[in-house]
Formats: sequence, structure tokens, C-alpha cells
Amino acid sequence: MPPSAATPTIARADFIEGMAKGMAVLESFDTTRQRLNATQAAERAGITRAAARRHLLTLAHLGYLETDGSHYWLSPKVLRFSGSYLASARLPRVLQPTLNRLAASTRESFSAVVLDGDEVVIVARSVSAHVQRLMAYGLHLGARLPAHATSTGRVLLAALPRTELTAWLRGRELPRLTPHTTVDAKALRAVLTQVRTDDFAVAREEHELGVFAAAVPLRDMQGRVVAALNVVASPERLQESVLRQDLLPQLQAAALELRPLL
Repeated sequence: MPPSAATPTIARADFIEGMAKGMAVLESFDTTRQRLNATQAAERAGITRAAARRHLLTLAHLGYLETDGSHYWLSPKVLRFSGSYLASARLPRVLQPTLNRLAASTRESFSAVVLDGDEVVIVARSVSAHVQRLMAYGLHLGARLPAHATSTGRVLLAALPRTELTAWLRGRELPRLTPHTTVDAKALRAVLTQVRTDDFAVAREEHELGVFAAAVPLRDMQGRVVAALNVVASPERLQESVLRQDLLPQLQAAALELRPLL
């Protein structure tokens, strides 16, 4: 994955190649490939099989991977990274009280999300038991979702400078997750243009059937979009007329309330 605009530059002499390869091996594990052997890890990380084998053995020795001697998979120890982030990072702590209040007052479920390459990552959420059944499978703190098929992803992509968005779209395959997923780059660009105009996004069953969501950008005092706030609700609640009269004003008011804190 290429560095983002926010990635700090580093002198070549300061770059630790071995650490970068080790992290690439660790990031090779995902929901589509939970178990990897050395050959598969090498292909996914873009390194030689011998290097992948050494990194796998080292990560297993350190406790970040488990193994049966042939294949490797993530161990619970990797959760230390996400747990430490969620416990110490300022953004989740600032957002959580507002999400809790919104969930309690509307009986809907809310999440705050940031963009990370191809995906969005949930950094805070508050779930209403009343609409738990509407939530997409596997949504939890730290969950990663495809940016092109989610309301939050579209808000965050629409906020990118035009040159960065063009680079993000160039040559990218947009996976079809449901029959409703937008997979054409030109069509997605048109959607993002509309999101930029509306200053909100709605995704209807594009990530998972039966899941409907709306999102607004969260801006800091300099006007930079630092995250997105979304609500998962029933199709009836996200009809255009109802959305604009009810949930959208609440999302926008929350975003305005949070702005001085971001």
C-alpha cells in the first residue's frame, strides 16, 4: 500500500527494511486468508519465501502468530495493538460520549470511522440493542470495511483532494459485495461528486444485504475531514424525506458539536 498524504517522510538510512517486511507479513493475514504458509505469506507480502519463513518464525516466537508447523495464523496477542490504540488515542475518547448519547436518544446504532488505504476502520461505536439485528456481520471496534461500498467510506473518499482521489481510483478493482455494490470507477466518482455536494452519504445494501447506513463528515476547526460519523437504520428511516427531517439533522448537529474537540 502506498503511503498516504499524512505519512511522514523518512531518510533512507533511517528506514528499517526488516521491520517493514515483518509488518507486511503480519498484514498478510485477513478475513479472506486466516491461515498462511510461507509461500502464501511471501506472495502476499511481496518478499521471498525464505524471508517470509524467517519472519513467520520470528512472529510466532514473539507470540503474535500461532502455528501447526506448516501454516500460521494470528494469535490474540495482536489485539494489544488495537487495544492500546483505542485506550490511548484521543479521537475515540472524544467521540464516544456523543455516540452514546445519539444511540440512547434515537435507539439507532452509530459508528465513527477513519480511512486507511482501501478500507475504513471503526474507531468508536455505540450499538442500540433495538437495532442490533440491522448491524452488518462482524462490525466491532477495529473492524475494517471496504471504503467504496460504505457510507463512511464515501464521505471520506469525497473529502480527498481531487488528485488523491484520482490516484486512489486509478487501476483499482472495486469488489462486488452485493448485487447493489457500485463497482464501476466512473460511477463511483459520480457518487462521490454528489456526496461532496450534499455533504452526506447513504449506502443502501452495498456492503451487506439488509444493511442501510447514512454518514456525515467530522471536521476539525481548520475544516479538515478527520473522520466520518454514521448511523445504521431501517430502510424506512433512511428514505429521503425521513432522513432529511430526522436522522440527518441529528448527525449534522453532532458533527457541529464535535468540531471544536477534533
